[in-house]
Parts: sequence; structure tokens; C-alpha cells
Amino acid sequence: MNKEKLAENLKRVREEVEIAAQKAGRKAEDITIVAVSKHQPTQYIKWARELGQIDFGENYIQEALEKIEELNSPDLRFHFIGRCQSNKAKYIPGKFIMVHSVDSIKFAKELDKRCQKTDTSQKILIQINVAKEETKGGILIQEAETFITELLNNTKRLNITGLMCMPPYFENPEKVRPYFNKLRKLKEQLEQKLGIKLPHLSMGMSSDFKEAILEGATLVRIGTNIFGPRKY
Repeated sequence: MNKEKLAENLKRVREEVEIAAQKAGRKAEDITIVAVSKHQPTQYIKWARELGQIDFGENYIQEALEKIEELNSPDLRFHFIGRCQSNKAKYIPGKFIMVHSVDSIKFAKELDKRCQKTDTSQKILIQINVAKEETKGGILIQEAETFITELLNNTKRLNITGLMCMPPYFENPEKVRPYFNKLRKLKEQLEQKLGIKLPHLSMGMSSDFKEAILEGATLVRIGTNIFGPRKY
């Protein structure tokens, strides 16, 4: 991967987001491209930043912290999109603009405690397991109202800003749309029942982000289509 190829990839993704947004009767600027940079060299992030990309997604705390320190760029916005472990909560406040993958009360309470200690607040998304897949994280749709109510009642520094999902993979991305639709409907139901605003839906990756936009995604997590295959 060189800078020219990355620029070409990013331009294509932005154009595809624009087309999908128009098709959905939405504005492209209401959709944030989160460039998933896990297992990618820091140099790629630097190039992407020079091309105007400021939102990046990381799955592993240690790798993310090393990149954040090396880049030392306050204008970059890192999103934590990986599995949340309670013992890693202390590393999050002040480092990540948003945590996409909250599905544990224990983790959420620990994160809230750390935010109180550091006098910060943290935007979070609740991860929903839309297809009841045992291999994936997230809470079940029917648990969402109780889960969010508990967080609203028992945390002070967490700002619940929406929902996230990782649906099953299909060769035909149209088959994923019902899962994205489920998440959007759940968001609308929760807003009505709980009287809160949940502005964000984090859904859609390289293979299906256009379909996710058609169903209301505000954050699309795109790695391979921007950076190419990951370096393990």
C-alpha cells in the first residue's frame, strides 16, 4: 500500500457513501466514516489524516494506545470498537471519542468510575446481537431496554448515544439489510419508551456499508476498502 493507492481507496469509499446517502434521501455529511486501522501501520493513519480522514477505529487497547501516543495528534478521533474488558476500562477516558461495543454492565460501571476519577465523560454505544450469534458480543434485542435503564440509573459520566451491531456475513449484502433494519427499529422503540435521544447507529463494514446507510447508519466502520488487507 502506498499513499496514492490509499487516496484512491478513500476517494472511492467517500463517493460510495455519497451515492448511498443520496439514495436514502440523506446527507453524506451526516454519516461518519470510521477508518478501521487495527493491525495497520501508523503510517497509513498519517496518510489518511493528510487526506482529511480524522476518525479511526481500533479493536485492541494496547495497540490503540501505542498509536495514539506515537501520532500525538489531538485532532484525530479514535473510536474503540473491540470487545470491552473491565480491566481495560481505566485506559479509555480521554483517549477515545466513542466506545462502540458496550455490552456489559460490569464494564460500563467500571468505565463510569474511571471517568469520575479523571473528571471526564464518555460517549458509548450499546452493542446489540441482532442475530443471536453465540460467537459475537452484544446484548439481545429483548434485553436492551432493561440494560440501558440500568445504565441511566447507575452511571453518571456515560453518555449513551446510540446502538451498534455486527450482523452475520452474507455474500449478497442485501441479505444483511433486515438486521440493520432491526437495529434501527430498536433504536426508535427505545427512544420512544425511555424518552431519550439515540442519534447514532454504528453498523456496516467494508462488505455492506452501503446497505447500512440505506437503513440509517450514522457511523460506518470501514477497514479493508480503505487500507487493504490487514497486516498480522
